[in-house]
Amino acid sequence: MDGRKILVVDDDEMIRMMTVRMLKSKYHVITASSGMEAIEIYEKEKPDMILSDLMMPGMSGFEMMQALREKYSYVIPVMFMTAFSGDDTESKGLEVGAVDYIRKPFKPDVLLYRIDNVMSNLDRIRGLEMAAEVEPMTGLLNKIATEREVDKAASKGRGIFMMIDLDSFKLVNDLYGHEKGDRVLIWFAEMLRSIMRSTDIIGRVGGDEFAAFCLNTKEEKMVAERTQYMNRKIVSFAKELLGDDMNIPIGVSVGAVLCPDDGSDYQALYKKADRALYEVKQSGKHNYALYRHEENDGGRKSPEGMAEINMLFKERNPARGAFVLSEDQFKLVYRFMMRFQKNYAWDVHFLCFKVEAENGDEEKLQKAADHFLEVAASSLRGSDVLTRYGNDKVLAIFLKVTEPDCQVPIDRIEAKWRDDPEAAGYTVSMLKEYMAPD
Repeated sequence: MDGRKILVVDDDEMIRMMTVRMLKSKYHVITASSGMEAIEIYEKEKPDMILSDLMMPGMSGFEMMQALREKYSYVIPVMFMTAFSGDDTESKGLEVGAVDYIRKPFKPDVLLYRIDNVMSNLDRIRGLEMAAEVEPMTGLLNKIATEREVDKAASKGRGIFMMIDLDSFKLVNDLYGHEKGDRVLIWFAEMLRSIMRSTDIIGRVGGDEFAAFCLNTKEEKMVAERTQYMNRKIVSFAKELLGDDMNIPIGVSVGAVLCPDDGSDYQALYKKADRALYEVKQSGKHNYALYRHEENDGGRKSPEGMAEINMLFKERNPARGAFVLSEDQFKLVYRFMMRFQKNYAWDVHFLCFKVEAENGDEEKLQKAADHFLEVAASSLRGSDVLTRYGNDKVLAIFLKVTEPDCQVPIDRIEAKWRDDPEAAGYTVSMLKEYMAPD
């Protein structure tokens, strides 16, 4: 047994009993049935960490955590449990200093993995001031401490502030589970440390959002090189972790701003870096943008030469299988192909796959359609295009394939779907037409 102590707080007795059963082989576990009782027990037992339900009668998990932080002058690691699935709740928990978040119901091995990870970082947390400086899962500064440290540094010197966002990270959690998502976050935090100097400030300020302040530099080239490096490395790690057939368009987008040119405190720098980050997201992601003064936007330097233009427009780290697009992006491809067909005799087919459930559960149906999209994408060529449409449909465009040959990838998708355990209870129907211009 590890010997360290965990306080489990939940108003549901069954949840408390099950959680104790999951943890007792490794940790000493004590329990409380309310936030108020937890505060009393903490004073007597001083556990190493708290695993608490979020929504409880009388005092919520947030309120309990706040009360403990006001009472004690050191960091108390708190991990929240909740049945809610909203990202806003998770973001709020991280903002107020929670070390992690786990959704009910959870598997014993997943819970143990995440608690082990928090415990492994406890030595780095001990002795810090009450603002909960470190975000224990990654070991980076949390949002509160990041804001404070950037304020200090920006008020005294110059540098570059960067907002760093993981593109399509939510799909890792949705398709492969939160344990794999955690491993990506932990690895990414280590990579950030490896490419930043010891004098730079690095923090995790949201679920998949990080911030860095690089002191005494204004070199845009530094931002460009680090962005390219991060994009190469994260795709390589994701395939190593999730398998070579992983086709999530994971990557890194960076919004950067100069200090003191465009701000000398965290809030001013954050707002402008966020605008630059939005520009990257709107331009295809997996890249960086440096904030420019609004009055100078018209004079912004454009890429020169074919090499720079290609770098700006090309797809980075293309995944295997079909090209999965948003609905709006798919519409553009569809309209372009209609124009193309007017001038060239290409065989292009438009297909609509409809996923149907035996029990009619809408929420499960939507998840099944998401999974069908993944199955279809892995079964097709890189020149084929897919998108999700509505709750139960997947649309596809097959390029340069004759009518007889069109059936081959359809059969491949259907066979893979039939053999997939997650497809049990769901059938797929299909409509197909040749894309002929009006």
